[in-house]
Order: sequence, then structure tokens, then C-alpha cells
Amino acid sequence: MSESAAGAPGGRDAPYHVHEIPEFTLECGATLRPARVAYQTYGTLNADKSNAIVYPTWYSGRHWENEWLIGPGMALDPERWFIIVPNMLGNGLSSSPSNTPPPWDRARFPRINVRDNVESQYRLVTEVFGIETLPLVLGWSMGAGQTYQWAVSHPEMVQRILPFCGSPRTAPHNKVFLDSVGAALRADGAFAGGWYSPDALPVTGLRAAARVYAGWGFSQAFYWDEVWRELGFSSLEDFAVGFWEGFFLDGRDPNNLLTMLDTWWTGDVGATPGAGSTEEALASIRAKALVMPGEKDLYFPPEDERWAVSHMPNAELRVIPGVWGHFAGGGANPVDTAFIDAGVAELLASEPGG
Repeated sequence: MSESAAGAPGGRDAPYHVHEIPEFTLECGATLRPARVAYQTYGTLNADKSNAIVYPTWYSGRHWENEWLIGPGMALDPERWFIIVPNMLGNGLSSSPSNTPPPWDRARFPRINVRDNVESQYRLVTEVFGIETLPLVLGWSMGAGQTYQWAVSHPEMVQRILPFCGSPRTAPHNKVFLDSVGAALRADGAFAGGWYSPDALPVTGLRAAARVYAGWGFSQAFYWDEVWRELGFSSLEDFAVGFWEGFFLDGRDPNNLLTMLDTWWTGDVGATPGAGSTEEALASIRAKALVMPGEKDLYFPPEDERWAVSHMPNAELRVIPGVWGHFAGGGANPVDTAFIDAGVAELLASEPGG
């Protein structure tokens, strides 16, 4: 079943569609009845259904926050490609703690892993559109993790992948960061074990989580050179409050954040049934891959992705240069956007893997 949610273009009221899966059993053993996959599309599916691209969202991201890499004259040009942006489970639009009725609401919402997300997206792509081949799957951050998983779970379908600023397996140092964000969210007394009222969000915890994130999302050099001024902020504190606290207070629910945090923490293509190990899972990828880490990304440093590429049969590592760290892949810097867009164009113009 599909339905539409209307609204003004852009921002929290951006329109989207919903595909309902009547019974969707998660790997944790719980079943969502139904699972709701919110998504938006850009462009038109051609007659032979050969021009579809899947571009999943990222940690806390919503579909409109992927639009910076889509547009006329860009590699992801809707005049040529049919781009599907599915929202992650737990992001507040797809099935999430904040929008699921009892008994699976709020703190009782079940655990979601990356494979659950990819399976729900596979159901969307095949059941709604009847698509059998994907010329490209790509994504930033957790979207990159889903990109790797797509290539492992559906090698017969995915021809190319471009994961940027993300990894196939969450590294130990990354998990230390994630635990600190989770601790900040839970430390707010108003969190109440996850049973707070939707009308009274624990904002102290959200602001604390934002301050933790602020030290990781951008690089040391970004702060040293005061590059935040390019985003229009007048001081370090102005940036910490205006950008980071504003980011976490922009319609983001703590239970949703914790659900996605757990998805990120447990991410590992090696946990795919039958994979054997992360190395074996990477070796099984048939898609042609262009892997693009950020030069100074503190979550997913280039050396981690160099390791991943060394186990993939048809992959190239191409580092996004500069000081923007993880947010080199976030669409905030036109130079980095142009670099990523050029990579997407080159990959789409190349012979597919498989």
C-alpha cells in the first residue's frame, strides 16, 4: 500500500509518499504491523525501469536533506535518472518510536539494524516500482553504510555503489563517540527512560548531544581556521548554538535518535546471514564501487575505507580533500559538493560491475 503526504516543497513540510508493508519482521524478532517506509522520488522511471537510483538518508536526516546532490545539470539529474530517497526506519517519517502506536511506541520501539532498512527499501523498490536493476546506490554517513549493505544483500541488482563519508562496519572508536551521544540524551531527567511526552521533549539532553556532536562532525582544522564563518556564524559559541543545537532541535526526537544510534552502532556487512565475516562480505560485492571518505573525517577516516577497498574486487578509493571533516559529505560546502558530484558522474558513465 502506498499513500502520499502533501506539504510545501522543502523543510519539515516537504511532500513525500509512504509504502506500507503489512507485516515486516525485523531481525530482532519483532514485527511491525505495518512498517511504513516514507520516501520521495525525483524524475521519471523510464519504460524499461533501467534508470532508478537509490539514495538513502543518514543519521537523523530526512529526504529533503539529500536534495543538495540532486538537480538539473548535476550527475543526479532528474531529467535522466529516477532517484528514490527512502527515509531510514527511526527517522521520524518512516516507522519510528515517535509515530508508532502502542504497544511498540516510544521506548518500546524495537531494535532496527542496517539490514532491516535495506530490506524495507528493497520491498519499496520492487513492490511499488517493479524495479529489478539499480545502476547506482549511494549515500552519506549512515547512508553509506546502507549503500554497502545493498551491494552485499542484493548483488544481482546493484551495478554501482558510491558510499561517501561512511563505512561497511562501525569502528570501535566510532562506537565510543556513539555511546557518548546516547549518554547525553539519556542523562536528561525529563527523558524518563524514554517515556517522555511528545509535547515535552527533553531539550536539555538534545542540547547536550549537540555539544558532543560538535567536536566530531567537523575537523580540528575546520575549527582552527574558523571555517564556520563561511556558514555565516559570528563566533565559536554562535556556531555551537546556532548550527549544532539548532540542528538537534529541528524536529528531532530523542527516542528516534537513539534508535538510529543503535542501528549505526551495530552496523556491519559481515553480520549479513551467510557472509562469514566483514572481509568475506566485502569480497562478495559485485558492483563497481567508488568509495569517497573525507580527508579529515573523525568518524570514518580514510584509512578505514582504504582497508574496506582492499577487500573489494572492483573498487577505487578517492579521498575528498579539505578540512570539512565528516561534513564534507553533508552538502554544506560547494567545493566538496562539486567533488562528489564529479565522482558520481564519472561512476555513472563507467561500465557497471557484476
